[in-house]
Amino acid sequence: MELDFNALNTPYYVIDERLLVKNLEVLRSVQERTECSILLAQKGFAMHSLYPLIGEYLKGVTSSSLFEARLGYEKMGKEVHMCAPAYVDEEFDEIIKYCDHIVFNSFNQWQKYKPQVTKSGSKYIQCGIRINPEYSEIAVPLYNPCYKFSRLGVTLKNFRPDQLDGIDGLHFHTLCEQNSDTLWRTAKVVDEKFGEYIKRMKWLNMGGGHHITRPDYDIETLVRSILYFKDKYSIDIYLEPGEAIALNTGFLVAKVLDVIENEMTLAILDTSATCHMPDVLEMPYRPNIIGAGKPGEYGYDYRLGGMTCLAGDVIGDYSFKQPLKPDDRLVFCDMAHYTMVKNHMFNGVNLPSIATFNAEEGIKIVRKFGYEDFAGRLS
Repeated sequence: MELDFNALNTPYYVIDERLLVKNLEVLRSVQERTECSILLAQKGFAMHSLYPLIGEYLKGVTSSSLFEARLGYEKMGKEVHMCAPAYVDEEFDEIIKYCDHIVFNSFNQWQKYKPQVTKSGSKYIQCGIRINPEYSEIAVPLYNPCYKFSRLGVTLKNFRPDQLDGIDGLHFHTLCEQNSDTLWRTAKVVDEKFGEYIKRMKWLNMGGGHHITRPDYDIETLVRSILYFKDKYSIDIYLEPGEAIALNTGFLVAKVLDVIENEMTLAILDTSATCHMPDVLEMPYRPNIIGAGKPGEYGYDYRLGGMTCLAGDVIGDYSFKQPLKPDDRLVFCDMAHYTMVKNHMFNGVNLPSIATFNAEEGIKIVRKFGYEDFAGRLS
C-alpha cells in the first residue's frame, strides 16, 4: 500500500479516501438504478471533515439526536432526517430548525409534537412513524430492534390508523450487518402487516444494517427489494446505512508498549478495546490485523490488551511471524465505523488522532486530542 503507517505518532485512525470513494460509488449506483435515496447514518460514522466528499454521492444524513442533526445540517447541508426513541421537550424547537424529516417512535410522541411541527413556519417537515414488524433475524438481543418487549417502533397491534393525518411515511429498521436476502424476507413481512398503510404514504424508510459494500453482498436482491415497494405503492424509498459507507475504509494504528508473561505471552498496546474500539467488547468480535493470523497460524502467539486498568480490556488472541517487541506497530483493519463515534476517555486515556489519506495530499492529521478534551467533559 502507498499508505505509510509509520508516518504519524500512534495511536491514530486513518481513513483511506480512495476506499471511501469506492464504497460511495457502489451506493450511488444503487441510487441510480432504483431512484432511492441513501443517507449517511451518523451514529455509525460522523467524521464530518469528509462530509463534503460524502455529500457528492449521498442525499443527506440521518440523526438520532439534536447534536447529530445539527452536525449534518452544518457540515453536509443536504437532507437531514431524524429518528429517536423519544424527543426532549427543551430540544424540539431546535430539532425542527435542522430537520427535513422527523420520525416518531410512537403515536404518543407524534400527537405530542404534531402542533410544533405543523406550526414550524414556512418550512414543511415530513413526518413518519417507526413501525416494528416483529420480525428480525438478528441473534443478539443487544442489536435486535424486534426482540420481545422492544421499545423501538409501533407493532401492528398498537398501530393507530386514525392518527395518520399528517404522517407522510413509515420507517422500519430491523437489520444489523446483514445481506439483502434478510431484507427481502423482512420486506415481505412488512408488506403483509402494514401494506394497507404503506399505500397511504409518500415514502418508506427501510432503515440501516444493509452491508451493501461488503464483497459478498447481493446487490441484485437489494434492488429487487427496493423496486418491490416502489412499483407496488409508487412511493419514495430511503435507506440509511452507517457501516456501508465506511466499511473497510479505515485503520487504527497502535504500538506495542510492553510484552509480559502469565502462562501465555501478552502484549500491552497504546490503544484500548474499551476506549477506542468498544464494539470489540460489545459485539463481541476480533478485528483483523495486517500481517497477523489466528492463534497457532504463525510461530508466535500473543494476547493483545489495552492500556486501561479494566481487567477485560482485551482485544484478542493473534499469532505473528516474528516476536513482538516494544515500539512495534500493529494496524487494525475496518476501524472507521462505530469507533470514533463511540470513543471515550476512561482512565484519562487519550483518544487516537484522526487522519486521512488520499493520493494528492498523502497522509495528514485532521484532529488531535489532549488534556483539554478530557478535562472539558468533567467538572
